[in-house]
Amino acid sequence: MRKTLILTAALVVSAACTAGAQKINGAGASFPYPIYSKWFSEYSQQHPGVEINYQSIGSGGGINQVTKGTVDFGASDMPMTDGMLAQSKIKLVHIPTVLGAVVPVYNLPGLGNDLKFAPDVLADIYLGKISNWSDPRIAKDNPGAKLPNQEIFVVHRSDGSGTTFIFTDYLSKVSQDWKNSVGSNSAVAWPKGIGGKQNEGVAGLVRQMPGAIGYVELIYALQNKIPYGYVRNQSGTWLKASIEGVTDAAAGLKTMPADFRVSITNAPGKDAYPISSFTYLLIPTKAQDATKGKVIKDFLNWMLNQGEGQVATLDYAPLPQSVAEKVKATVDKLQ
Repeated sequence: MRKTLILTAALVVSAACTAGAQKINGAGASFPYPIYSKWFSEYSQQHPGVEINYQSIGSGGGINQVTKGTVDFGASDMPMTDGMLAQSKIKLVHIPTVLGAVVPVYNLPGLGNDLKFAPDVLADIYLGKISNWSDPRIAKDNPGAKLPNQEIFVVHRSDGSGTTFIFTDYLSKVSQDWKNSVGSNSAVAWPKGIGGKQNEGVAGLVRQMPGAIGYVELIYALQNKIPYGYVRNQSGTWLKASIEGVTDAAAGLKTMPADFRVSITNAPGKDAYPISSFTYLLIPTKAQDATKGKVIKDFLNWMLNQGEGQVATLDYAPLPQSVAEKVKATVDKLQ
């Protein structure tokens, strides 16, 4: 009899846990994947029964899935346009989560980690106007460097990518030729080069190909031990990507729009790293499933109260306090 009661109690507890379990699905940007993976894992550990699954498929894929309602939330480094928001089946709000840096990575054995890339030089490499590492314009900014007489193998993203948006948004601000001929978007018609899928794919191709150049989020360069260069900012300062440089880029933003859709590439300021950006979670203003909506809202508050303190360990910059306060007010309005 006692065994029967114990078994019955165990089944009741099991059923209750199953009934309370929530599986949340999201998809999108690879730029913030390392910190999102950490956050979702830790939140789930602290909230038994909650599982947050996130697919790092690129910003374009994340926007596509969340606007169709096939995932509970999306993620993008590129703010959705007015047209995208108008066409979405789901009314969405942008929630900035962290700031990060996109860096030019390269594979030139023996040249170390200190190459300098002027804004116009980066643009012209990707336009195909500079095609050899020994080009005088690269040499001018790198006196003393033994640049090889070697073709530059350009690597870019092959998928719809917020990292591509950040990079091409920057190039469009520093090069009129780039702006007029290519422009900025999550996917563009690349003048030259080969494509890799997600930040991981670009990092992998650059590692494999001597003479290659690519662009990835900072953490991917660090994790893969790929050299990445200095970039000259709007004030004329040569900077390597850093948490401090990204924070200074955000500090140059005088006002944050109410919907948080903003660009901080090529920001003013002596210490502002020029290829910096916010990244966003795309959250339904009213969840299709009310219980899931409560979990997502609770996670966002956890992110603001606990998660932001962890971002520097993965070389992201936390939200400025003024922005975090505005985000909290937006989260409070979610249904």
